[in-house]
Parts: sequence; C-alpha cells; structure tokens
Amino acid sequence: MENYNSIIAKQKDFFRSEVTKDVSYRLEALHKLRNGIKNNEQVLMDALRADLNKSEFDAYTSEIGFVLEELRFTLKHLRSWVKPKKVKTPLTHIGSRSYIYSEPYGVALIIAPWNYPFQLAIAPLIGAIAAGNCAVIKPSELTPKTSEILGKIISDLYPEEYISVVQGGVETSQALLNEKFDYIFFTGSVPVGKVIMEAAAKNLTPVTLELGGKSPCIVHKDANLKLAAKRIAWGKFTNAGQTCIAPDYLYLHKSIKDQFLQQFKETTIELYGEHPLNNVNFTRIVSGRHFQRLCSFLDNGELFMGGSANQEKLSIEPTVLTHVTWEDPIMQDEIFGPILPVLEYDELSEVLEGIHRHPKPLALYIFTENNAIQKEVLNGISFGGGCVNDTVYHFASPYLPFGGVGNSGIGAYHGKGNYDTFSHQKSVLKQTTLFDIPFRYPDVKNGLKKIKLFMK
Repeated sequence: MENYNSIIAKQKDFFRSEVTKDVSYRLEALHKLRNGIKNNEQVLMDALRADLNKSEFDAYTSEIGFVLEELRFTLKHLRSWVKPKKVKTPLTHIGSRSYIYSEPYGVALIIAPWNYPFQLAIAPLIGAIAAGNCAVIKPSELTPKTSEILGKIISDLYPEEYISVVQGGVETSQALLNEKFDYIFFTGSVPVGKVIMEAAAKNLTPVTLELGGKSPCIVHKDANLKLAAKRIAWGKFTNAGQTCIAPDYLYLHKSIKDQFLQQFKETTIELYGEHPLNNVNFTRIVSGRHFQRLCSFLDNGELFMGGSANQEKLSIEPTVLTHVTWEDPIMQDEIFGPILPVLEYDELSEVLEGIHRHPKPLALYIFTENNAIQKEVLNGISFGGGCVNDTVYHFASPYLPFGGVGNSGIGAYHGKGNYDTFSHQKSVLKQTTLFDIPFRYPDVKNGLKKIKLFMK
C-alpha cells in the first residue's frame, strides 16, 4: 500500500512540474513506446502464445499491429490536436475572442483486461501520454506472461514517476481504487465496472468504462449469405470469442436460416479446420473457471455444430446452438466464448422488441442490402457502435471513437477520441481592454431595454 502511495505521490509531483505538457516531450515518449514495442515484437508474441495460445498472426494483427497503427496516427496528428481551438463568439460578447484549450487531467489509472492484455493496456496509454498525463497501469493477473513483459517494456522506457506498471490481483486493483487519481480508465465486465464507478464517485473522479454486453448480429433475408457467414465467423471466433464486441448471438430471418447455417458451418471449417481442438493456432479459454462457465452453456437449445471441449487444453471448438430462447441461461449474460446461439424471426419488429427488452449493447451488426432496413435498425436501437454488412471492423478505425452506452460503457476512445478522453476541455474567453460594454452593468440607463435588443 505504501508503495502505491509513493508511486502516485511521485507522479503527482512530476505532473506538477509541467514537463508532460510539453508537446515535444509527449512526442518523444510516444516514439519511445513505438520503438519499444517494435523491439519486443517476438517476446510479446511468445507471451501471448503462452497466456492464451494466440497465433503470431492473431497476436500481431489484434494486439501489436493495432497499437502501432494507433501510435502512427497519434504521432501524425498530435501537434494539431494540442493547439487551442478558436471558436465563434456571440454578438453580446463583442470585442472578445473564444478558445477551447485541451489540458491533461493529471495522473490516470488504467485497468486492463485479460482478453487483449497488451492492446487494451497500451491503447489507452497512448491517449494518456498524448494528452500530457502521467499514468499507472494495472494489467491482468490472468495473463501473467504478457503482464510481465508489459511491465518490463514500460520500466525500461520511462521513469516510474511518469509511467508505472503495478502487478497483482483483485486486491491490488482494490488498493489502487482507494487512492485519489485524476482519471480512471477501465476495460472489463459490467459488474466490475459498477465497482469502479462506485469507487470513483467517492472522489468525484471522471471515468471511462469500456464494458460489454450481449451484442446482436442480425442477418436479414436479402443478405449476401456467403460473405455474411465468413465475416460473422471471423468476428465471433477470433480470440475464441473472448472479444467484448464479438457477435454474442444471431438473429436469423426464418427464410434463410437453414441456408445460412450450412454456409456458416462450411466457412468455419475453412477458417479453423475440421477439428479445431487440434488446431495449434486456435486461442484457448483464459482459465478453468471461464472454461467451466462456458461448458455449462453447451446443452442449451439444440446443437447444430461443434460442442466439443478439451479441459486439459482449456479449448472449446466453434459451436452453434439453435432453438435457443431468451429464457435459456446462455442468453442471460455476455457469453465471451466461441459459442453462438441462434434466434430466428419473421418480422424485423420482433428483433427490435427483443433487443429493446435488454440492456443497451456495446456493438450491433446488421447484414442486409436494404437501405430502409439498415436505417430502421440504426435509428431504432441504441448501441455503442457497430457495422453494416461486417463485424468488429469498426473497432480498428482511428476515425471512429469506440465506446459503449448505458450498461455497455461510458466514454469513448481511439484516434483523436483517445486524446480527447484523457483531456479536459477548458473554455477561455479573452476580452478586449480597448473598450467596455456598458449595458451589462446594472447602473446603465435603460439597461433592460438595451439588453433585450441582444438577448431575445
């Protein structure tokens, strides 16, 4: 505990020195991070293989390459982001100019999850550094190898009074939450998100909560079924379904249900082989507890494909369950695994009603060629973000802020959104001293009459 106090006190002192507000210092820190990651690519891929059995392809594309692209984008644009933005001034304020300044919060706490243990620690760190903050990172204890390498990279690059990594389990997170940070960024489950928000409320600390929920995927009767099957299988089974924005369940139009499912089965075999449990590159489930929870869902509904599991490998093959209802256990919470339940519908109103009865999802995917259907779904359902005729891909665009709504989260990041999240927008009015506007003062003759000319 004393060590945490010491680190945070050092960071607060370092922040008050205003070194981190120098844009050149921020850019240098981001360049260091980029070089540090590139120099440790193989070590990181080995760690991700050890923790989650991620293939080098998956480890690079979804973790290492992702943050390198985020860094490239931030380095390219940061100098323009930090400039004060001049905005319009109303006629009532004649003689003055108005600006918005972005300023860092101070010391940020970043609590990262286990499913993308490197990406989801480093991506928010990029925003924290870019905005001029100091940061403490708490990586997941469920991915110890990756967390260890993450800690080593950061300690090699930065002094602890600037950026620090704190290792440990739940008790470490709880101890950190008892400290007074200036900002908290959390990625994880909804129940833990509530704990984070409760802790933050005690100090009125602003938060970003990247949570989850049951993200629907709708396949309408006019969809390109072959392409839909491939994109949904990829989005669902990447990282063995342990992705917060993976399609959680399918809504299939009855007229194309059988045709789609057959295509989906063929596509899944193409992607992962006839025997995915023997595929050395198929990601495993993170722990025995998570494995058992997922296995408990395998007898829900009716098994269409998959269903096999290997406890020794902590691996579950891509699985599709049909004849599932909202009352089944698998539909009560986010699945977070390679199991895809299927609901069916005749009219789109059934889909909208089903989704509306449950908390707002983090993501939504709709496959249709009909613009009117697309518009009805996009306007009729509240969700964090999503895709039309694709899955997951919106997450990788630096031009699209990523975040949830309601139960699925608070705030957004990526690209400039990342910089904005870790910045306070400070409004400043610069007034002239060449003249004064008399009618704003209470002693002016006919003041009310004159003020009404401007304020209507």
